[in-house]
Amino acid sequence: MEVFDAVRTVLAVRQFQDKPVPEDVVRQIVEAGHLTASSMNGQPWHFIVVENKETLRQLAPLARTGPYIAQAPLAIVVGTEHSPFGVSDASRAIQSMILTAWSQGVGSNWVGFNNLQQINALLGIPDRIDILAVLPFGYPVQATGKGQKKRKPLGEVAHRERWDQPFA
Repeated sequence: MEVFDAVRTVLAVRQFQDKPVPEDVVRQIVEAGHLTASSMNGQPWHFIVVENKETLRQLAPLARTGPYIAQAPLAIVVGTEHSPFGVSDASRAIQSMILTAWSQGVGSNWVGFNNLQQINALLGIPDRIDILAVLPFGYPVQATGKGQKKRKPLGEVAHRERWDQPFA
């Protein structure tokens, strides 16, 4: 899948088949995060790959917006070191992982945003690492309607040269 096609068609997936994600795909997803550019090459992120079903069940209630983590075959917990660029750099890595997964037919969704301190204790993560998000991954239960996005017209959000000049 071409990059633009992945961006154009990716949708949030919250229901997953009971089917494991192959190890080579998991590795590619993690590598995508690892290879993402970061400010001053600081790479302030850490990725904890969780595939144990019991751990996934325990993880789900710790992220208020992600009870469906429990049914995912895989989740990646994204933590950041204290850095002025940690959130933006890790967010870039998250998007790289989501798009890479999507290109392999694996769906995901960003769950949580900070306030995830309880995850540190569950996964043995040092307190100096802030958990930014949990990304459940898996094969979608149903066809996801690729490309059927509800977006504002491009001219409302993109401008050329000046605010009042629509890009479109």
